[in-house]
Amino acid sequence: MVFYVRSLIPRRQASEEGPASVRQVLQSLTWIQWAQFLSGWLALTGDAIDFFNVTLNIVRLEKQFPKDGIKSITAAITVNLVLRIFGGVLFGTLADRFGRKWLLVAILLFCSLIQLSTGFVRTLAQFLALRSIFGFAIGGVWGLAISDALENLPVEARGFASGILQQGYAVGYLISSLLNLFLVPDNRHAWRTLFWVASGITAMVGTIRAVIPEGEATLRAKAQRRAQDEKIGQTTKVLAQQAGSMLKKNWKLCLIAMLVVACMGSLVHGSQDLYPTYLVKNKGLTDYQASVVAMVGACGAIIGGTISGCLSQFIGRRLTIIMFIVLGMAFIPLWIIPSTVAKLSAGVFWVQFGVQGAMGVTPILIAELSPPGFCALFLGIVYQVGNMMSSGTSQTETIIANTRHFKKTVVVDGKSTVVPGYGGSMCMMIGIIAFTAIKFVVMLTENRGLRFENNHAVVVEDGTQDHTPPQIVLDEEKVPDFADGHLQNLEK
Repeated sequence: MVFYVRSLIPRRQASEEGPASVRQVLQSLTWIQWAQFLSGWLALTGDAIDFFNVTLNIVRLEKQFPKDGIKSITAAITVNLVLRIFGGVLFGTLADRFGRKWLLVAILLFCSLIQLSTGFVRTLAQFLALRSIFGFAIGGVWGLAISDALENLPVEARGFASGILQQGYAVGYLISSLLNLFLVPDNRHAWRTLFWVASGITAMVGTIRAVIPEGEATLRAKAQRRAQDEKIGQTTKVLAQQAGSMLKKNWKLCLIAMLVVACMGSLVHGSQDLYPTYLVKNKGLTDYQASVVAMVGACGAIIGGTISGCLSQFIGRRLTIIMFIVLGMAFIPLWIIPSTVAKLSAGVFWVQFGVQGAMGVTPILIAELSPPGFCALFLGIVYQVGNMMSSGTSQTETIIANTRHFKKTVVVDGKSTVVPGYGGSMCMMIGIIAFTAIKFVVMLTENRGLRFENNHAVVVEDGTQDHTPPQIVLDEEKVPDFADGHLQNLEK
C-alpha cells in the first residue's frame, strides 16, 4: 500500500528545463496551435450536443413514436454507443497511418449530413438506422480530436488543454439544455429542430478544421511514413497486423485503461443523467428549476476541468484525479439532502466540479500511455469501450431506485405518493464507483510530460514494430519494475 501511495507523487523529469507558468506557455502558442486546439474542442462539443439531444428528448421521441415505447427509443442510444467502438477502431487505425486532418473533416461533414437527415425521419426504424450509422461515424471523432489537439501543443500546456478539451461535453450539455428550454417548446418542429441545429454546428466545425493547416507533428509523421514506404513498400498491407500486434502486446494496459475510463464515465453518468429527474420526482422542483440546477452543475464541471488540467501539470495526473474524486464525493450530502434551489445548486456545482475535474485529466493520462504510433487508435478504443461500459449506469440506478428498499413517500398536491428513491440509489452507485475508480487509477502508472507526438512507430523489414510504451527518464532512483511497462507489479 505504501508503494502505491508513494507512486502517486510525480518525480521531476530530467528533460524539464525549469518551471514555466501556464500563462507563459499559452503566450508562446501560435495562432495555428490555438486554432487546432479550438477545432478539437468544438468537435467534442458538437458530439455532446448530438448525444444530449437524444437523451434529453426521450419523452418527446416516445410521443412521436408511441407504438414502439420508450425501450425502443433508449435502444437507439445503446446501439449508438456500441457502434462507436467499431468506428473508433477503424478511424483510429486510419488516422495513425494517414494523418488526422482530412479524415476528421470527412467524418464531421458526413455526420452533419446524417444529423440533417434525422430531422426528417417518419418511423422509428428510420431513426434507429440513422442513429446507428451516426454512431459508427462519430466513434472516430474523440480519438482524432484529442490526439490532433494535444500532440500539437507544448508538453507544459497539455494537462491544462486536456481539462478544457474534455469539458467540451459539459458545454455541449449546457447548449443542448438551453436549446431544449428556449427553442423546442415554441417550435412546431419540436425535437427535429435540435438535429438541424446540431447539423449546422457539426458542418461548421468540419469547415473550420479544413482551413486550418496540418499540425507539425502530423507532417513529421507523414514524412517518416513516406520514407518507410519507399524503403519497404506496401506497408498498408500490414496495417491491420500491426494494430493487432499492438493490442495483443498491450492488452493489460488497454484493459485497465478501459476500466479507468468506464469508472470515470460511470461517475459522470451516475451523478448527472438522473439528477434532474430526482429534483422533480423527489424534491418537487419544476422542470424549469431542475434545468437551471443542472446548468449550474455544468458550469461547475467546466471550471473544475480547467483547474484540474492545470494542476495536473504540477502534481501529476493520477494524484489530481484522485483528489478531485474525493472532493466531489465530500459534497454528496449537500447534493442530496437540501430541498431549496440555492442549496441544491451549490451541491451540484461542487459535485460536478470534482467529478468532471477528475474526468478532464483522463484524456491526457491515457494519451501519454499510448503505444508508439497508435495514439489515435489507442485513445479511440479505450474511450469508446469504456464509454459503452458506463452507459448502463443510469439504468442501473433506476432499477435500484424502484426496489422496495429505496422507494420513498412524497407529498404531491396534498396527497402521499410513493416514488422511486433516486437519491439513495445515486449515492450508493457513485460511492461504489468512486472507490473502484481510485483503485484502478492507482494501478496505472503515468508518463507525465511524455512527448508522444515523437513516438511514431517505425516499420522494420519484416513488417513488425516495437509497441512498448516509452518511459520518461527520471533524475532520481528508478521506480520498481512494471509489468508490461505500465501496470504496477501487484505482488509488491
